[in-house]
Amino acid sequence: MDSIQIALLAFVQGLTEFLPISSSGHLILTPLLFGYELQDLSFDVAVHLGTLLAVVSYFRRDIASMALSMTGGLVGRELAPERTKDARLGWMVVIATLPVLVLGLPLKGVLEVLRTDDTLIALIIASTTIGFGLLLWYADWRGSRRLDEYAINWVAALIIGLFQAIAIIPGTSRSGITMTAGLFIGLTRHAASRFSFLLSIPTILLAGAVATKDLLDASGPVDWTALGLGALLSFIVAYLTIHFFLRFIERVSMLPFVLYRLLLGAVILWLVLM
Repeated sequence: MDSIQIALLAFVQGLTEFLPISSSGHLILTPLLFGYELQDLSFDVAVHLGTLLAVVSYFRRDIASMALSMTGGLVGRELAPERTKDARLGWMVVIATLPVLVLGLPLKGVLEVLRTDDTLIALIIASTTIGFGLLLWYADWRGSRRLDEYAINWVAALIIGLFQAIAIIPGTSRSGITMTAGLFIGLTRHAASRFSFLLSIPTILLAGAVATKDLLDASGPVDWTALGLGALLSFIVAYLTIHFFLRFIERVSMLPFVLYRLLLGAVILWLVLM
């Protein structure tokens, strides 16, 4: 991989992982559009590691508080009201992760079959980009947007988790579909986004573990310089993306991302069908 390709893919992953526009779809489309060969699995693992470190770093205080509160609750320690809320939020993240554990591998097998056909995968990305973009717009329009993330109960967490499991299909967007589910159950845009970002931590970790296992089973040389640079660049871009997205999402709404998805889907369809 040359330096331009490394920087381009790392930037794309860091930017799109936490925006509701599909990182997996962009990582597949980017090399196709720029004439590169599809990057190795090892590079995908590296840039996902960068985004994982970014979200963990950004929410490090929240993660520490949730972990301590959950541990305290398990050992029977009496918790202050704030700690109780943190423990509850932590358990909701755990519950929302369960559907991925159950459905992730079967859906991954389907995805591997689909990726063997460039035209088919492009059509799927176009369809999911447009379809789930419209669903995001509808949820943002119809949702009451009055609840914070601490109001999520186990039923709502499972619903968000089930929506997230669909995101293994390229073009769906893990962050987009979980934000959509959050908006449908009445969360504010900020709360839906924050829960989506917290939920990404175990999800990316699990996906990275599966991908790493596949990588270890495969043979071939490893370009450690490319992997390190990709991880670093994706970390920086992802951290900045999280910061600015959370600052502005209540004011700008989901509409710009919906419009982008509609435009992107239309362009993909035009390129495939022309």
